[in-house]
Amino acid sequence: MPSRKKASKNDIEISKASFFPPQEQDCYEGERLACLLKSMHREIESARLLDGNSLPEKIWLKQQFSIGVNDVTRVLERMAPSAQVGSSPQRPSSIRNNCKAPLVQLQAVLLASDCNPRWLTKHLPSLASSRSVPLIFVKDMKGGSLRLGELVKLKTAIAIGVKAKGNAINQIFEKIFHGDEVRQTDRHDSTNMKIEAMAERELLVKN
Repeated sequence: MPSRKKASKNDIEISKASFFPPQEQDCYEGERLACLLKSMHREIESARLLDGNSLPEKIWLKQQFSIGVNDVTRVLERMAPSAQVGSSPQRPSSIRNNCKAPLVQLQAVLLASDCNPRWLTKHLPSLASSRSVPLIFVKDMKGGSLRLGELVKLKTAIAIGVKAKGNAINQIFEKIFHGDEVRQTDRHDSTNMKIEAMAERELLVKN
């Protein structure tokens, strides 16, 4: 009997450990943060031009990102936990058919790690981990939320979820997840060519 109690206690400790917040080893600050944000700004402009600027900027940005701690939390909670992703052979087909996929999937979450108070975001690392969504920490002398806010045309943004849209913005994070560092020169020429081509096309349509 004592051995069973010890085993169950160990199981609990292991399960808790799996949900511990990840260490901030993927923290972007300084020049590394500047390169990431510049690349994101370029690709946001490029993606918006390719979409034709048909929507107001704030509405378009909300289609690309979950903005703020509450919105990011809501979307993550609606996503299936990673253990439930995909159909399990043991689950009845009727149950599988009734499980609807969430309308929004997050590719990554950007989080200002230097925000105060800390309790506002302490749940996000474990929640994102349970959904297999990578978390990228941003730090800038207690101004990480200001830098993230600039991306979405707000004064501050403590957390931003990058929605999986299959666009140029997502390609930046695909490179990061494959171990490629984002540099200032990455995609610069190709992005400029896209923007110039779209501008020329708009001028031709107007004329």
